[in-house]
Amino acid sequence: MFVLELTYTAPIERVEAALADHVEWLQEQYDAGHFIAAGRKVPRDGGVILAAGMDRPAVERLVAEDPFTLAGVCDYRIVEFVATTTAPELERLREQRSS
Repeated sequence: MFVLELTYTAPIERVEAALADHVEWLQEQYDAGHFIAAGRKVPRDGGVILAAGMDRPAVERLVAEDPFTLAGVCDYRIVEFVATTTAPELERLREQRSS
């Protein structure tokens, strides 16, 4: 599983200009089963996306295709972790630790 942390690198007006395309891209990733949650950070200086069911190279490819990335309005920090425990609703996302 991955935590994708976005940090805006451009004025909010430029972020807003790319927002509709970014939201469309997010929906495509939800539809494909890649993303499980996303939203703005507080204060609004970026966002967070939770991604699952992919390996790191696939996540890196998705990040490179984000309209925010293409517009040059954010940087991504990709954090991979093993979700060994979850809420019951997310049980299908539990992972095993590698040896």
